[in-house]
Amino acid sequence: MNFLAHIYLSGDDEDLIIVNFIADAIKGKKYQNYPPKIQRGILLHREIDTFTDSHPVVHKSTAKLHANYSHYSGVIVDVLYDHFLAKNWNQYHPEPLEEFIQKFYSLLRKRLPTLPARIQRLTPYMIADNWLLSYATVEGIGRILAQMNVRTNGVANMDLAVNELKEYYDEFQKEFTVFFAELQKHTEKTLSRL
Repeated sequence: MNFLAHIYLSGDDEDLIIVNFIADAIKGKKYQNYPPKIQRGILLHREIDTFTDSHPVVHKSTAKLHANYSHYSGVIVDVLYDHFLAKNWNQYHPEPLEEFIQKFYSLLRKRLPTLPARIQRLTPYMIADNWLLSYATVEGIGRILAQMNVRTNGVANMDLAVNELKEYYDEFQKEFTVFFAELQKHTEKTLSRL
């Protein structure tokens, strides 16, 4: 899953939200150098990613992309699934998406000095371009995929995946809905044992 899903699945715990957001920047066993509360967030993030990457419904989604995007298919599906979460936000959360996102950006600004350097560099662009809200539209996803493609020096052609999003839109949405319900349950169980 991508940024929005990780933030959403963290619930109301600000520490968990921040850690779940930055966890990709903490590699391998380095998480053990952090206090238990931080470790919990990193382990939650990894559990969400492992569950997602091994789920058969996610494999159905990535199969639609594999011929054109190879190993980038999973990354693209993560972004597409965030689109369906944002687009259907009122089915998942009582707070309007814009308010939820602004609260998250405020939390990021407040915690910025404590974040890893890579995240500190990324955050101003994320907020200025309002990445999370842009997930709610196909055009916004197109911009996000184009930005991601630049980071691969154009090798991945991820910017073109908006075409598959349009072509298989209903299928992707159904797959996301089935998968996300299972991911929510799995996340709740994971949090209860971490």
